[in-house]
Amino acid sequence: MNGLAAEVTAALGRSILPSVIARGAVGLRVVAAEDGVVTLAADGSPGAVLPILGRIEAQLRAAVPGVTAVRLAAADPPPPEASDLAEAARAILDANVNPAIAAHRGRVSVAGVAGGWIRIRLEGGCQGCSLAEVTLRQGIEPVLRARLPAMTGLVDVTEHETGTAPFFSPEKR
Repeated sequence: MNGLAAEVTAALGRSILPSVIARGAVGLRVVAAEDGVVTLAADGSPGAVLPILGRIEAQLRAAVPGVTAVRLAAADPPPPEASDLAEAARAILDANVNPAIAAHRGRVSVAGVAGGWIRIRLEGGCQGCSLAEVTLRQGIEPVLRARLPAMTGLVDVTEHETGTAPFFSPEKR
């Protein structure tokens, strides 16, 4: 590990890692650091890091003067046996998304695929949750787009109005 990587690793542990873990990732680590460009890898749920990557970069640039840019490493490709888009999406959701949203009693499943459009269903605490759209657009969709170039778009087919135990209720109390 070079000096820049060591400084960035220390800064991650001091101030950034707790926020990343609170968002659903298991960890964040330096995979490369050269010429001021730092490449990070998120363990667990990379989708937890994507929405705050700009803030992470700003914090690292302030804490470690040698940092000029921060990138997020591409997640591992889907397993070789995941030959079609639906199977690849299922594998990514099961490995990267479902472990994070399980803390909210939720789960995401693939309802189908047609013409590159992936139809997903939010279940459990996600069904009827007032933050389901945020989870979909800022968490799930970026993870799938980054790993599935054949994906045209993402459609939520969940019947949210029938949810019986949403994690964040849309009703005002």
